[in-house]
Amino acid sequence: MHDADPRSRLVTLAAERGTSLAALSALIGRNPTYLQQFVRKGSPRKLEEGDRRTLARFFGISEKELGGMEDKSSASGGKREASVWIDVPRLALDASAGPGALAGREQAFGHMRYRRQWLRGQGLDPAWLSTIAVSGDSMEPLLHDGDEILVDQRPNGWRDGVHVLRLGDTLLVKKLSFERPGHLRIISENRLYAPYELPLDEVAIVGRVVWKSGRV
Repeated sequence: MHDADPRSRLVTLAAERGTSLAALSALIGRNPTYLQQFVRKGSPRKLEEGDRRTLARFFGISEKELGGMEDKSSASGGKREASVWIDVPRLALDASAGPGALAGREQAFGHMRYRRQWLRGQGLDPAWLSTIAVSGDSMEPLLHDGDEILVDQRPNGWRDGVHVLRLGDTLLVKKLSFERPGHLRIISENRLYAPYELPLDEVAIVGRVVWKSGRV
């Protein structure tokens, strides 16, 4: 049983898991300083229910430890279920596989559920994951319009592969090649779209695409 202040408890849990408050903020679809402000400045005064639930499931604890009320109806099975499943936030924006989608506010509007064991086997840290939908046809046949993609946002040093990137206010999903120092080659899977090159400092890489799902 833990009677600590929810802020102190959150800091302790993050340290035990080896993750940061910024990464946990991304997990719940908030800006990187959201939980740091919650801990240090008391703003917000308490976590919103959806944020608290996501964090509790991530850590495999009761919501009560983060300032919520004990759910007695599910107390016996809730912790076990949380230890098996991870709810990865779905962001309310699309990564365009076409001319480019305007990037809106990156707020979670739902979740995709993954087995903790599967994520661990893929070498993925849930605190850095999000899912978004693909829009357009420039990555066909690899990615189709409406596919959901799992994006790993850990800044571990980028390498060639499929990534979500931001050009100004435009969000794209493309193959990236880092073969020329200081530049980035941006490649569409669909041959109707010609590749092009940009200086690396003009591109913000959001994350690497590590998995996809979609209709048959």
